[in-house]
Amino acid sequence: HCGQQHRSTTGDRALSCLVHPLCCVSFSPSDACELELDTNTVSRNLKLSDNNRKVTWGEELQSYPDHPDRFDNWCTQLLCRTGLTGRCYWEVEWRGEVYVSVSYRGIRRRGGGECWFGFNDQSWSLICSDEGYSVSHNNIRTEISSSSSSSSSSSSSSVSNRVAVYVDCPAGSLSFYRVSSDTLIHLHTFNTTFTEPLYPGFGFWSRGSSVSLCGLSV
Repeated sequence: HCGQQHRSTTGDRALSCLVHPLCCVSFSPSDACELELDTNTVSRNLKLSDNNRKVTWGEELQSYPDHPDRFDNWCTQLLCRTGLTGRCYWEVEWRGEVYVSVSYRGIRRRGGGECWFGFNDQSWSLICSDEGYSVSHNNIRTEISSSSSSSSSSSSSSVSNRVAVYVDCPAGSLSFYRVSSDTLIHLHTFNTTFTEPLYPGFGFWSRGSSVSLCGLSV
């Protein structure tokens, strides 16, 4: 469970990232931000729990009210409430197969695959599963090699159930990391120009998958 027991390690973890040879950006623990899920965007396939800090693709449809921002049942996704324009760092724990993403607000909320995070020019995704990681933007998916996703220790698994995201909107960089103990292992960085605020979001590819927001100290 991601919670208070991890809060005191944020500074050490960020420092580990600064000296890690696979890390391609530097950042301060003060960049840690607290995400809040936008309940008006949650697909009815998704169940909220843990004071709206955990999302699970459950067995039953939820009775959320109609809202123009809500993703339909085809797009099992949600966005966070606040758009980002500066620098921000966050961590999540995941199970199953999930899309850890950022998106412009104008992404489509219903229809076919064009509303999925990473399958349009409005969003960027890290796709996490027990088989490994990949990234996707504008319907171009790139597998992350096991050498990139594994640490220098041969005993370390190449997949962990906690990942971190760091976005520097003015610099146009979006980086994803695997969290292993108190070390960040760089997975991928998108370098682009962000023209609008970015909204963190999460997508779910298989029933039973879940994402939990992790609390961080600053």
